[in-house]
Amino acid sequence: MRYDGSMLRRELGLRDLVLFNIAAVIGIRWLAAAAHAGPGSISLWLIAAALFFVPSASVVAELSRRHPDEGGLYLWTRSAFGPWHGFLCGYCYWINNLFYFPSLVLAGVAMSVSLAGTGHAALAGDRVFVVGASIAAIAAITAANALGLGVAKWIGNVGGAATYAAGAILIAAATAVWWTQGPRTRFDIAPRLEWDKLNFWPQIAFAFGGLELSAFLGGEIRDAARNVRRAAWIGGTAIALFYVAGTAAMLTILPSDRISEVNGLTQAGEEASRVLGSPWPGLVLAVCVTLGVAGQLGAWMGGSARLPLVLGMDRYMPEAFARLHPRWGTPVLALAVQAALCAVFLIAMQLGDSMRTGYQLLVDMTVITYFIPFLYLFLAGWKAGSRAAAASGLFVTAAAILLSFAPPGETTSIWLFEAKLLGGTALLLAAARWWFVTR
Repeated sequence: MRYDGSMLRRELGLRDLVLFNIAAVIGIRWLAAAAHAGPGSISLWLIAAALFFVPSASVVAELSRRHPDEGGLYLWTRSAFGPWHGFLCGYCYWINNLFYFPSLVLAGVAMSVSLAGTGHAALAGDRVFVVGASIAAIAAITAANALGLGVAKWIGNVGGAATYAAGAILIAAATAVWWTQGPRTRFDIAPRLEWDKLNFWPQIAFAFGGLELSAFLGGEIRDAARNVRRAAWIGGTAIALFYVAGTAAMLTILPSDRISEVNGLTQAGEEASRVLGSPWPGLVLAVCVTLGVAGQLGAWMGGSARLPLVLGMDRYMPEAFARLHPRWGTPVLALAVQAALCAVFLIAMQLGDSMRTGYQLLVDMTVITYFIPFLYLFLAGWKAGSRAAAASGLFVTAAAILLSFAPPGETTSIWLFEAKLLGGTALLLAAARWWFVTR
């Protein structure tokens, strides 16, 4: 059955949207990366919140008020700049998410196993277990989304609450450490300008990305014009507080030079358990992180699947993607194809060197295209009259694009890094244009 807006069930209310935003935006693993970078990252969180996150919330609120229907950012861009730009925006957004999901679920499985205790540490390095658990998680979350938001929204609700609970555990542990031993880090929060860390700065800003995701579900939200706006501000405030307080807690528990970007949460959990003389902080943190990652994956997979739906409606993707399940009213084909592609990419990450190299090349090709939807978001906001917010967001987005050309410190060949970045971006954009013209 082809898409019919009347078939969509308005399952999401304000509470659901606030928790959806928290689940979608907060990546708890960003706390370890920010803490590893030192106390200066606290200032970067605040700057990113002021110059990028608040403008994002403002623009999303205004555009969702004007266009509250299914499609969100794609619809806003198409309305403001025409079909080609709408397609390019949606294409870039969906392609990036397909590469994001496998890394998200792999990181979630690894963090959960590591946090569960040293007795389970070997599982984190067991390729068969990690891949199997990741594919099972993708399949389960896809099935829940296929059954409708009446079911799937609870993954986001529980995930959002669990993510905030994980932050509360870290803050409680940090309070205990401060009270008994004093902070482990000297809090000099002025950010340091270090060349090998410039590539990290745009990551701080775009750890705030995701407020626009819920608007893709506009046709499934009760009073979308009002509730998307309210949820953006309520959830946005909670998210900014989480990142600042969570990073400060990590730096209180451990000095920054001992915090691993990969295993920092595990280290914090182990140190909290040691200071408190109980294994429960690490174990509860493991449960909360697992539920939080599940909520984040559920939110992004559900929201992103609406892009093939609306692109199918406009005949830019096969019309079959615009068909809703007659009983559940969900884009089942879009969800299934999305899950299958994620599983393929996930397996490719784990195979031989040639496959891993090929996958990494594809990831590199999406670096700049990741920012294109945000350019369109703020340009559409400018056109809608949110000039100050749009200008601030455009400045941060443009700066992030420029800084993404700064190679990471471990890069062996700067020329190869830049060539892959530019050539890969051009290839993806050319593919998008070819697809658009030939449809």
